[in-house]
Amino acid sequence: MFSTLLDAGRDLAQAGRYLGQSMRLMVGLPEYDTYVAHMEATHPDQPMMSYEAFFRERQEARYGGAGKRGGCC
Repeated sequence: MFSTLLDAGRDLAQAGRYLGQSMRLMVGLPEYDTYVAHMEATHPDQPMMSYEAFFRERQEARYGGAGKRGGCC
């Protein structure tokens, strides 16, 4: 019984993490921790962007930089 409760608690915590990540992605907030983990695991020899640089890069990728919209907005 106790292990079943622990399993349910772990499942609920995991679901909460996924929900939080999904909400951040829906409103356009990038996942810096995921980027850091990826860089450490697969590209340890490459420099890592600061949070500010990462955020700017993600915003530009999502919305385009200055002059990329080709119109008034």
